[in-house]
Parts: sequence; C-alpha cells; structure tokens
Amino acid sequence: MFFRKKRLLQAINDELLFVLEKAKDEWMMRKKLIEKSIEPSDLLDYELKLAEAKYLFLLREAKSRKLTLKR
Repeated sequence: MFFRKKRLLQAINDELLFVLEKAKDEWMMRKKLIEKSIEPSDLLDYELKLAEAKYLFLLREAKSRKLTLKR
C-alpha cells in the first residue's frame, strides 16, 4: 500500500512540474507579446496577469512540496 501511494505522489509531482513549465512558457509568451505590441488591449493585459498568477500559484505549490526541476 505504501509503495502505491509513493508512486501516485510521484506521478502527481511530475504532472505539477510539467504544468508549471507550461505555465511559465505561456506567461513569457504573453509578456513578449505585450512588449512587442504598440498599443496592447485590456484583454491582453488581463490574460498576462492571469498567466502570471497561474504560474506563481503553481510555483508556490512546487516550493511547498520541495520539488526541483531535473535538467
């Protein structure tokens, strides 16, 4: 039973790291889009803030679980 729980926790942690990396890429993409825009719209601003908040939330969760990226 313990090994199953450990495998499940590892799978969840791996998924969290994958989603965290995806959220960071999305946030950076939106940030670059706003930097390149002459006159960014309110919707673009909203999407940037949403992507940043999502990334920071996932980052805090990863830090609380003491996870690190293996590169």
